[in-house]
Amino acid sequence: MTQAPSRSLAAQLLALQNQISTVIKGKPAQISDSLACLIAGGHLLIEDLPGVGKTTLAHALAISLGLKFSRLQFTADLLPSDLLGVSVYEREKQAFAFHAGPVFAQVLLADEINRAGPKTQSALLEAMEEHQVSIDGQTHALPEPFFVIATQNPSEQLGTFPLPESQLDRFLMCISLGYPDAAAERELLMGEDSREQLRALRPVMTPAELIAAQAAVRRIHAAAPLLDYLQALIAATRSGQWFAEGLSPRAGLAVLRAARARALLQGRDYVSPDDVQAILPQTIAHRLQPRAGAGRGAREQVRAMIEAIPLP
Repeated sequence: MTQAPSRSLAAQLLALQNQISTVIKGKPAQISDSLACLIAGGHLLIEDLPGVGKTTLAHALAISLGLKFSRLQFTADLLPSDLLGVSVYEREKQAFAFHAGPVFAQVLLADEINRAGPKTQSALLEAMEEHQVSIDGQTHALPEPFFVIATQNPSEQLGTFPLPESQLDRFLMCISLGYPDAAAERELLMGEDSREQLRALRPVMTPAELIAAQAAVRRIHAAAPLLDYLQALIAATRSGQWFAEGLSPRAGLAVLRAARARALLQGRDYVSPDDVQAILPQTIAHRLQPRAGAGRGAREQVRAMIEAIPLP
């Protein structure tokens, strides 16, 4: 039998959202999605134009969750060893010593990830999936919890490389911030510099409390009719009506994890169809290609598919 989230956990999650909202103005849905992604144990991809707050959101999330943070600017000449680390021969010890790279953090901010070449992008795959890296025949465990928060510029911009499907599939969610509305932009213009605001933030949760929240996500109940509905959506992606290829079983599990996390953020101990619908575009659109001649992007196709599949 499931239990409703404790008052202390509910209060912590609300405080998290409120604190990040002081820095990222007018984006409550995106903040909620980001937190759902992280408490579900997933990696987050933030795709948008430069200057709309992608990096600031990543900083605010890491600080507010009390996690060891590392930022790496991805560039075309970045090597895998710049990310993972390298073994260096130390003459005094007459042995090789491993010097850890920036990936050895609890939150890695991979800034402008699609400006690095495919070889460096693929170096992240093992870290994201297995929470470990293998270098020179040695396996090195990463700290727990471990998250990648990556920012990505639009693919049509100069100097970008498309992320391979295998890497996109490792991101639980892909979100966009977009331009602020007029009221939020006025607050930005009249307020403090975002760097000053980030320096004023304090952790709202400890790593241990975050791990406890992730355990609470796994206990959120998903009833049989809800699973029927989720399976109907997954089957629709594979029908050929909406997309060139459908979702994998791993992607279906990712949707359920994200829906459970959203239910927890809403203070419920069960998943509702609203949870699935709310997180579905952010969770699956980056994994799918619209069928030829669809005339719509992946997110629009997902929303149209949601409208076509009856609720349980």
